[in-house]
Amino acid sequence: PTCGPTQEGDIDGVTRYKTYEVLKVETANPQIEWAYLPYSMHMAGPREAMQHMIIRKNYGCTHFIIGRDMAGSKSSITEEDFYGPYDAQDFANANSEELGVKTVPSLNLVYTAEKGYITADEAKTESLKPLKLSGTEFRRMLRAGEDIPEWFAFKSVVEVLRNCENA
Repeated sequence: PTCGPTQEGDIDGVTRYKTYEVLKVETANPQIEWAYLPYSMHMAGPREAMQHMIIRKNYGCTHFIIGRDMAGSKSSITEEDFYGPYDAQDFANANSEELGVKTVPSLNLVYTAEKGYITADEAKTESLKPLKLSGTEFRRMLRAGEDIPEWFAFKSVVEVLRNCENA
């Protein structure tokens, strides 16, 4: 994960590192190697995803997880997303073979009361209503000391975030 300097008002790198450390304990998966990259996100969309792949390849990684809307940015005028939600994944996939790094797309998972975590497509197909909590609402609840649903975040991660200055 990336744990470098962030935009003003965002969660700082040290706190991100601390959340990853508790996630490491929560997941306790020996197949996962947690290595931190002290790198500042530039919100450059697909090109930044490519740069992250190259940096990680230089560190010996063979696979790279690419989230939905990785390094996405919004227009400062219209607040519209500048890149499409899967542009970074598509760009990385198109260049994966040449780089010698396999891309692993992050699935668009949602939580439903009926089935727990499933893909958004599966929820739609089965007419299940995903439970949602926006980032804005999450931060409001966090600052107000309200309970955060466990389907949204581990209690240990919430505790770390509550103890940071920029959550």
